[in-house]
Amino acid sequence: MNLIDIHKTFKTDDDCIEHLAKLRWPDGVRCVTCGTDKVHQYASPTKKQPNRKVYQCQEPTCQQQFTATAGTIFHDTHLPLTKWFMALSLIVDAKKGIAAKQIQRHLNVGYKTAWYLAHRIRKAMEETDRPFLSGTVEVDETYIGGKAKLRDRYKNKEVVVGLRQRGGPLRFVHAKDATASTLYDIIAEHIGKDVEQIVTDENPAYNFKLTKFHNVTHSRIKHKDRVYVRGDVHTNTVENSFSLLKRGIVGQFHRVSLKHLQRYLDEFEYRFNRRENPNRFQETLARMAKAKPMPFESLVAES
Repeated sequence: MNLIDIHKTFKTDDDCIEHLAKLRWPDGVRCVTCGTDKVHQYASPTKKQPNRKVYQCQEPTCQQQFTATAGTIFHDTHLPLTKWFMALSLIVDAKKGIAAKQIQRHLNVGYKTAWYLAHRIRKAMEETDRPFLSGTVEVDETYIGGKAKLRDRYKNKEVVVGLRQRGGPLRFVHAKDATASTLYDIIAEHIGKDVEQIVTDENPAYNFKLTKFHNVTHSRIKHKDRVYVRGDVHTNTVENSFSLLKRGIVGQFHRVSLKHLQRYLDEFEYRFNRRENPNRFQETLARMAKAKPMPFESLVAES
């Protein structure tokens, strides 16, 4: 859904609340505490929300009161849900990402509000229980950080490992270093042992002889010899993903915090893997309606 569709479909917060309730409870509202479907809805207006509605559990031992946003990413938000929906539309459709400063201007909110809003949306983009990559998988690493002299070009930079299945999904992982053991741990976590081929560059850290991948075809492309494609042996597709990531960081965000780097990587990975999905707005909104709250204090306190 683009911004015009959002504006037409969700004109008020009531429209947004009703839609969130359907996404959260497709089979009918259930108590967020005990899980019963014996729930009653009634009006509970406030000064800021004159049309506010509250659910109350009818189980005698529970009697919990809650709203459609309780216990979700939207929990205790003071921002109109119409602006939430607009921000989500901007983020899921921004190929190279969108900075909090730009969201601030679009929504007419404070910078801290825009920054916090964007991070909560990224939180819902985190993937869990992902299947192993299979078929032909390209693996490469890149470095994120400021400029450095040529001889120290990797000093004080962060390692990002990319894994991309040909014709399939992409993974971005923030690694502590680029040693053989670290790279292997990441590969073993994301690639199934029944993979047909692993393609890397000539980096000697990619060595699978004594690992569970010792029977898998390991093809190398030697970039130092100015060879970039040899038949179906290349790392061009994962490098194209790196190019998109770097253009986003340099051109949109300008810089990202080390402690939040993986969350930005999750955003690019999530959006890239759904680039041809016309329902990515609805899918992400459904994830937000079921995700746990993310208090501001926990976000800024992360190490």
